[in-house]
Amino acid sequence: MTPESKVDPAVVPSSSAPKWKTWWENFQILFIALILALLVRSYIAEPRFIPSDSMMPTLQIGDRLVVEKISYRLHPPEFQDIIVFDPPTQLQELGYSKDQAFIKRIIGKPGQTIEIKSGKVFVDNQPLLEPYIAEAPSYQMPPVQVPEGCYFVMGDNRNNSNDSHVWGFLPQEFILGRAWLRFYPVDRLGRV
Repeated sequence: MTPESKVDPAVVPSSSAPKWKTWWENFQILFIALILALLVRSYIAEPRFIPSDSMMPTLQIGDRLVVEKISYRLHPPEFQDIIVFDPPTQLQELGYSKDQAFIKRIIGKPGQTIEIKSGKVFVDNQPLLEPYIAEAPSYQMPPVQVPEGCYFVMGDNRNNSNDSHVWGFLPQEFILGRAWLRFYPVDRLGRV
C-alpha cells in the first residue's frame, strides 16, 4: 500500500449515524424554511395573479405581481397607489369570499370629496388628469365624501370595474399592500 492510497479514518464518513437523525435534521431545515416563507408572505411581500381586466391598460390579465406589505405599516396609502385588498364587508355580503383579493387604484383619501360627471373623475372639485385609464367613465356619480379610515378606489378600466363607485368605501384594515413589481411576463418586468 502506497502512502497516497492510505485513507485517514477521521475523514471517512461514518455509516453508523442513524438514518432517523438525518431525516430529523432534514425535517428541521424544511420546517424552518416553511416558517420563514410564511412570515415573509404574511408580513413582507407575496406574489399575486391578475385574473380580470379591471385594471387595464396598466395591468393585463395574467400579469403576476409582487405585493409589498411593509410601507403601509410606516405611512398611510397615497393617492394613486395601486393596492391589493380583501373584499370589504359589503362585497362579502354580495358573495365574494374573504380571501378573494381585489386590486384597484386609490382615487380618494379620507376627507376628500369624489364626484364623477361628464366623463371625468373629480377630487375636491378638481378634475383628475388620468393618462392611465382605458377610457373615460360612461356613468355619473354624485359627490361623496370619503370617511375617516377609508379610501375610494377605482379600476383603470373604468367602465368594467367593480369598485368604490359600485360598492362604496374601502376601510383601511382590508388593505393587504401595494402592487410594487410586475415579474411576469418577463417582457413587461418592472415597477408598477
